[in-house]
Amino acid sequence: MLWMKKSPSQEGAATDNSRYNISTGMDHNMAHLLADAGGERPSRYPPTPCSPQKPESYSIAPLTPSQSPRSLGDTPRYRPFSVVVAIDFGTTASGYAFSLVQDPETIHMMRRWEGGDPGVANQKTPTSLLLTPDGSFHSLGFTARDHYHDLDPEEARHWLYFEKFKMKIHSTCDLTMETELEAVNGKSVRALKVFAHALRYFQKHALKELNDQFSIAMDSDNVRWVITVPAIWKQPAKQFMREAAYLAELASPEYPEQLLIALEPEAASVYCRKLRLHQLIDLSSTEVTNEYGPDNPVMSSFRQAREQLRRLRQSRTFQMESGVGDLWAEMETGDCYIVADCGGGTVDLTVHQIEQPQGTLKELYKASGGPYGAVGVDLAFEKMLCQIFGTDYVERFKVKRPAAWVDLMIAFEARKRTASPKRVNPLNISLPFSFIDYYRKYKGQSVETALKKNSNKLVKWSSQGMLRMTPEAIAELFQPTVKQVVVHIENLMNKPEVAGVKFLFLVGGFAESPILQQAVQQAFSNICRVIIPQDVGLTILKGAVLFGLDPTIVRVRRSPLTYGVGVLNKFVEGKHPREKLLVKEGTQWCTDVFDKFVSVDQSVALGEVIQRSYMPARQGQRKIIINIYCSGQENVLYISDPEVRKCGTVSLELSDTDKLTPRKPRREIRASMEFGDTEIRVTAMDMATSQSVRASIDFLSN
Repeated sequence: MLWMKKSPSQEGAATDNSRYNISTGMDHNMAHLLADAGGERPSRYPPTPCSPQKPESYSIAPLTPSQSPRSLGDTPRYRPFSVVVAIDFGTTASGYAFSLVQDPETIHMMRRWEGGDPGVANQKTPTSLLLTPDGSFHSLGFTARDHYHDLDPEEARHWLYFEKFKMKIHSTCDLTMETELEAVNGKSVRALKVFAHALRYFQKHALKELNDQFSIAMDSDNVRWVITVPAIWKQPAKQFMREAAYLAELASPEYPEQLLIALEPEAASVYCRKLRLHQLIDLSSTEVTNEYGPDNPVMSSFRQAREQLRRLRQSRTFQMESGVGDLWAEMETGDCYIVADCGGGTVDLTVHQIEQPQGTLKELYKASGGPYGAVGVDLAFEKMLCQIFGTDYVERFKVKRPAAWVDLMIAFEARKRTASPKRVNPLNISLPFSFIDYYRKYKGQSVETALKKNSNKLVKWSSQGMLRMTPEAIAELFQPTVKQVVVHIENLMNKPEVAGVKFLFLVGGFAESPILQQAVQQAFSNICRVIIPQDVGLTILKGAVLFGLDPTIVRVRRSPLTYGVGVLNKFVEGKHPREKLLVKEGTQWCTDVFDKFVSVDQSVALGEVIQRSYMPARQGQRKIIINIYCSGQENVLYISDPEVRKCGTVSLELSDTDKLTPRKPRREIRASMEFGDTEIRVTAMDMATSQSVRASIDFLSN
């Protein structure tokens, strides 16, 4: 329990005669709280200006150094990082890239994955994790997929195979540290453990690659790690990825600045701002084919030859141009652009404006999107199988033959990537023998008979043991997901804040689909220029490396929600509801008042802090817990409003209570919260001792 003071710089600041208080998990026990708190009159405190530290040459300073003043003896020494490693943790495929701080314009891509197709430069490896029957790590990626495929069907039922598990973090409403994931065989494992296994694999793989390439004894302490997440992820999901990274020992709570959470469309935006014309494909002036369309007419023959040579050599390095790219040279003050990150699980949209002449980015509208990624096409294929062969059979087959089900979806994934709006030939998908055999045993008829009886005449049986899908059948699988993507982009463009958008950048793995490209081209090429970067599937990964080298590049973001705390206000007759009236020592108070920190879609600059001062309710109190509330609405009055929910807690750990004197029976703790970063951060200072207070914010324990 505690008293709260407000800075006058904040919206809705109180008068000097007002008292504020918020509870620590006992929001309605105000009478007891007032009795404990005493009658001090809180004073006002001006905000402390601060700005993020810029990276220095050959080392990287933390993104958000502590905003609380410290004594000289308490100033921390931050680690100088010599390399940035970015992990693009995708729904269907993942990869990493890195750059030495001494050579920031060279990005090294990891293209050699164990178990990948021989002679092919695999940009990423499948986000597939295999654990042994006792839950120990076995493998990840192609190796995990292939080993699981080779297991005896009976043995495979005991192994724990996970795929597309990233979507669980987005779809779980009550995500906690104890949330579980279900393996293909139906058994459950703690999600935190699954993600930590995957991140630990990438950590070891990256460190080995660094050591092999540069013959330097590199350990994790020399690395700044960057992990990409969708911009539409809420704070619990972002914190979950950070906790998984701590468990995997990429970083530690003692050195949180070693790990950055990068937002996927932001990373793509950071990368796109550097591109030259020869690295872009303008869909507004080209015709989509099964690849990307004709070469951009503005490409010179020399640049075209250089790019083709680079591709033929399957280069593992990417050289960045200095300065900003060609498209940005065309931009005028006020011009904005949209980045549509179309990934495996989600579609993520951000609206940015480049600030001249410094080249930093400003977010103009809060990130939006939804579960409209390429996985939606997979689900449509599964739905089609259920329609033809029966939902009961498909669900039973997934349980009884889990490895064979994985094989079937792998076969579909390979064929799905060849789908094109101009395709005229049928698309054949191999059915595993076990699918055909088990269906006969389970249903007493052949799959061929099932297909003949089915009303869907766009799917037929091939004598080679394949499903033969007409181009129309493939289009039907894509249509619902692609339509959702187009509608969402359209809705965003109709927002007043997004008027006059100049470019639409299509990035992410799903953006490689010619079907999606054509749909976006037809819908928006008359409104703005639709641009696709070459190596579109690696756009986010390259941008994440650049973000790790300079985390201050995105200077202004938009708050996705309204955040605040519950306080007491002086009761005003006619303004406050009578049911919230609390009388204490002759003074009338209104309970449950929502004290707003930041509003939904409000611009918040990087390094900008919002301050509040708190006092412990009891002498000797060692910990203060502050409940944080959020809402999707801008104008919130009370924490009890239907659209408001408790979303997290801030913990302030106090010490040295023996230094308090009778004149100062309680201390003032000033907390500074930052909402302009990719994660919400909090720091605090004990005003009596001018020492920092251990402060943490938790969104996973509600």
